[in-house]
Amino acid sequence: MADGDLHASDVGSHHAVAALRKALGDFAALPDGAAYGMSGRYYVDESYFTHEKRTLLSQGWHCVGRADELPNVGDYRALTLLDEPLIIIHTKEGIRALSNVCRHRGMPVAEGCGNARLFVCSYHAWSYRIDGALQLAPRMENAGFDPKSCALPSFACVERFGFVYVSLSETPSDLDQDLDGLYKKLQPYDPTTFRVVHSAEEIWNTNWKSLVENFMEGYHLSVVHKITLHGYTPTELSKKGPTGPGYTSYTAHYPDHIPSRGQGAAGLNVAQKHASFLFSVFPCQVVSISPSLLVSLSLMPVSAGRVDVRWTMSVYGDDLTEDTIKERIALWSEVNREDREKLERMQNALGSRHATSGPLAGADYEGTVKDFLNWIAQEDSRYL
Repeated sequence: MADGDLHASDVGSHHAVAALRKALGDFAALPDGAAYGMSGRYYVDESYFTHEKRTLLSQGWHCVGRADELPNVGDYRALTLLDEPLIIIHTKEGIRALSNVCRHRGMPVAEGCGNARLFVCSYHAWSYRIDGALQLAPRMENAGFDPKSCALPSFACVERFGFVYVSLSETPSDLDQDLDGLYKKLQPYDPTTFRVVHSAEEIWNTNWKSLVENFMEGYHLSVVHKITLHGYTPTELSKKGPTGPGYTSYTAHYPDHIPSRGQGAAGLNVAQKHASFLFSVFPCQVVSISPSLLVSLSLMPVSAGRVDVRWTMSVYGDDLTEDTIKERIALWSEVNREDREKLERMQNALGSRHATSGPLAGADYEGTVKDFLNWIAQEDSRYL
């Protein structure tokens, strides 16, 4: 295919990035029935990752957690998104995203998580209110000092489906338009009422795109997750779902003899109670929702071969007992371990000159991968 002739000597060069971008556009243009994936270079080239970080990743909407993780005014969590230190904070006006960089000399003003009335810089004691306004700057008496110009900058921040999304872009896309059609699909689950019962942070030594593609295809379920998932969500019962400007989806149906996993919201029909619905909000969130369980992975790309993952598990009402919740946490921890092991092994091989592009399976199995490539190609074309 178009990118099969890239060699190791090209990696990291301007020509390699240009060739990968061209190949991406070529593969996105292929018809669904003849879809191909990208070659291994697409997942290991650091210069291409730098291009992604500067463009579609910095412009995109990123899930940074669930709203119910910050239930009270003053609740906050500090994190780093694409090298940008942030504070996600519950203010009187709702949840906001502030810069976690002191306006004096650049020291982070918050770390970890907790509840605060003020953020006090540990370097020179500048203090900031939770809305970002500068409260106090000790001994700043020079005539050119203007406290009003020293507030912590904010970033675009919205809540959807009970999730908090942040964009680093000064002119982000319309997230509602990006997710057109997904609201209707999720509404019966009543996703805003789910409550977080578990969260974990992990380092996956793989490319962020590999993780999105893996989570969003049912082709591997019966092979990689033979013990953990095959009994409930066998590959052959995977069915492609709707896609939109900023998302893709598929449904993992349960076999007839398998009982439903909880009752869930009143608006769910019989079919929805007997399946898991999986979707990805591009670029970096993947989610599985069933009547009583909601699992989300938020991906924070660090390099071509590393992505920091924060995953949460939420439950609906009191559908699941404490023992069942513990079992689900253990199950998903093992599922994630199985996926991480495979992806990290694959990452080590993707630099091979023989890791060329391969054909994708049919729409029900890997149509979501084609959707993802199409989205990346469309976003990338904005920067030609």
